[in-house]
Amino acid sequence: MDISALVIFAGALLVAAGSPGPSIAALVARVITRGWRDVLPFLAAMWIGEGIWLSFAILGLAYVAETFHMAFVAIKYAGVAYLLYLAWKMWTAPVETGGEALPNAGSRLRLFFTGMAVTLGNPKIMMFYLALLPTIIDVASVTLVGWAELTLTMVVVLVAVDAVWVLAATQARRLLKSPRAMRIANRTSASMMAGAAAAIATR
Repeated sequence: MDISALVIFAGALLVAAGSPGPSIAALVARVITRGWRDVLPFLAAMWIGEGIWLSFAILGLAYVAETFHMAFVAIKYAGVAYLLYLAWKMWTAPVETGGEALPNAGSRLRLFFTGMAVTLGNPKIMMFYLALLPTIIDVASVTLVGWAELTLTMVVVLVAVDAVWVLAATQARRLLKSPRAMRIANRTSASMMAGAAAAIATR
């Protein structure tokens, strides 16, 4: 693909992905309360979900969102329900200032499916790609190599943006040493998580 088209695509995606939204709120809330390792499955799922939406847009499969509308609605509300559950767990979590155990495999899997549900349950992501791609490339002539280049560009941008958010949240977490500060952080994060769930539910 033309390098200028990839640069324009990357710039537009950087602006869109860098803007705080429900997924970023959920990400930051989780990092503050549990640490950066805990969000890796969530991040991986979000990146995979974005790749799926990008692929749908490139292939001209906008009708999928309409044909399988109820499936996407179910996926969205499954993600919303789990985000609300996480918010409740954060709000009621005991205050601990020592090290925290890493989540077990089951919770990692649940977190992965939550990230996938949050991303696939938001068809506006595909709408972004559908609106952007035709303005910079001829979607009908995109080859497998072109798809790979766009997908790689998307991953690089999303990884960079999310890494900045994770780093910022990690630094904020290190400042929280006292039980009172941890309690405030837990409940603030719980509110952010619930807000993310509400934002996703109303889209």
